[in-house]
Amino acid sequence: MAQKTREKYLCLMRHYDIYHCMSRKPWQFNFSPTDFRLLRVFQAVVRHEGFAAAQDTLGLSPGTISNHIAHLEARFGVRLCERGRKGFSLTPDGVRIHEAAENLLRSVEHFSGTIGSVRGELTGTVHLGTVDAMYTNSEASLDKAIAKFNTIAPKVVLHVEIASPQDLMQRLLDGRHSLIITPIEAIHPSVMPRLLFEEEQRLYCGRGHPLFQTPDLVSLEVVSRYPYAGRTYMQFGSHLRDQGFDWRAMTSHMEALAILIKSGRFLGFLPEHFARSFVDRGEMQNLLPHDATYFDSFHLACRKDERNRAALALSECLIESLAPSAN
Repeated sequence: MAQKTREKYLCLMRHYDIYHCMSRKPWQFNFSPTDFRLLRVFQAVVRHEGFAAAQDTLGLSPGTISNHIAHLEARFGVRLCERGRKGFSLTPDGVRIHEAAENLLRSVEHFSGTIGSVRGELTGTVHLGTVDAMYTNSEASLDKAIAKFNTIAPKVVLHVEIASPQDLMQRLLDGRHSLIITPIEAIHPSVMPRLLFEEEQRLYCGRGHPLFQTPDLVSLEVVSRYPYAGRTYMQFGSHLRDQGFDWRAMTSHMEALAILIKSGRFLGFLPEHFARSFVDRGEMQNLLPHDATYFDSFHLACRKDERNRAALALSECLIESLAPSAN
């Protein structure tokens, strides 16, 4: 009797397992507009490496951002990031979803541009990256190029971001930027560069530096004895700007470099147009204008496989406004 009862129980369990497997539906995820909005919040947090750092870009408080990320985690059923006293970091699942989200949002932007193209319009989004200290360069009218682009493509959303040359190149290669303006000479094989303009670079010291009051007595040998603040992407080059100096500080941004020079403790190169106001106010002194001046070549770069019509249109506007043949 016990044996028959056991066999009946096992039979019932087998039927239950078969029924349960047959009735179980594969997991599906249907995107809603809210999901896209939450993904963009997540991408901004990753880009800025934290909730607080992303609040200005998003226009949201850290608490609201935290709630959005928690909602997204609940939707996906995984933990996307670690946050707390140890700082912000992505989980392995968060890394995979971040990469997938980059591809998804880029595809959505490309689709929007394609629809606009079919309708005979320039639409969608274009991401332009550039280095800092561009606004004082009157010979490189970036503002005029943007104004021209907006005239011919008023429906395109233009994102302009400032970053170091290294970060700009990485963002171009991974698709976060459509176009970049960069002084980096070593262009990746998958990137198509176009010379835009050259920028005069001069050597400066700040008020309070030992050489500030005696610029006429300075030589290349003399300046090599003093602490130098250089650019991270030029540290291992072979140009005058890279060698022969006592590297004691470095940065990728001109505003940070200006602060180091103004401290009176470092020498450093700056774009002449950017340093001009500091010199006029007596806060900096140009050293060796004939022996320690060089020109940086700035390039417009895009990926060779770029097909975004709006990005290509912006490229044409930049070339027409900034390239040597346009001046």
